[in-house]
Amino acid sequence: MSGTLADEIRGRLGDLSPAERKVARVLLAGYPAAVFETVATIAERAAVSTPTVLRCASRLGYRGFPDLQAALRAELDARNASPITLYESADTGPGGEAEEAAGDEGRLQGRVALIQQALSQTFHEVSPHEFETAVELLSDARRRVHLVGGRFTHLLARYLGLHLMQMRDQVSFVPDRDVERTSVLTQLTRRDVVVIFDYRRYEAEMTLIAELVHERGGKVVVFTDPWLSPASAHADVVLINQVASSSPYDSLTPTVALIETLISAVLDLLGPDAHQRMKDAEDIAHRTGLL
Repeated sequence: MSGTLADEIRGRLGDLSPAERKVARVLLAGYPAAVFETVATIAERAAVSTPTVLRCASRLGYRGFPDLQAALRAELDARNASPITLYESADTGPGGEAEEAAGDEGRLQGRVALIQQALSQTFHEVSPHEFETAVELLSDARRRVHLVGGRFTHLLARYLGLHLMQMRDQVSFVPDRDVERTSVLTQLTRRDVVVIFDYRRYEAEMTLIAELVHERGGKVVVFTDPWLSPASAHADVVLINQVASSSPYDSLTPTVALIETLISAVLDLLGPDAHQRMKDAEDIAHRTGLL
């Protein structure tokens, strides 16, 4: 999946009549809840007739309004999927049909192909503008960079952050402990960039952090999946990564690849300053016995 129903509606606005665009804007303004309202209610809010609502759904490529609602239900189910629900909805258990149909080599090649497809799709769909904006923000020596992730994705935050620390000053991780985290968030200003990693099942705290940074004039970079973390609503940059895998667990391999590409671009932009910083860090590490 490369986008949400909301993205699809936005992308088709130019294909709609003026009356149908009113319907689309009502759906987007109250998304996703508005999509589940009755046709009559949506027509009243858009100040159009009920046939116009039905035509809008057809123009968007659906057989009718219930079909459009079904598409959103499927999107929300996927967005909230857990490893358990993914496991139970697919034939991934030991002895399943997929396991029996393939030999050892087939199992390996099938999994590799899926990862390759997710990698390719991630880099095909990532916005060059969003990517370059992220590079510029992370390369700006006047800004402080903070990184934070969730249950598993804090590992991604640390991976990116530890590389950035070798290239530039003022890089830190948002602390886990309540008092320390509150202290850091209280000090945020427009000088700060906060990089957030948030994937399904999204963590409410990530959205609250993004909202707080936005309110204080700082910049927010969000790494997320195709269903979009709610934190994306407050982001200046959203980097979407495919997560398809052959197991009930989402793959973070495309995210790691995008992080490494970002690191390379930041290093290029920082140039000699990053080189000197790396040399200084290497010297200190040798002198203190860390290397």
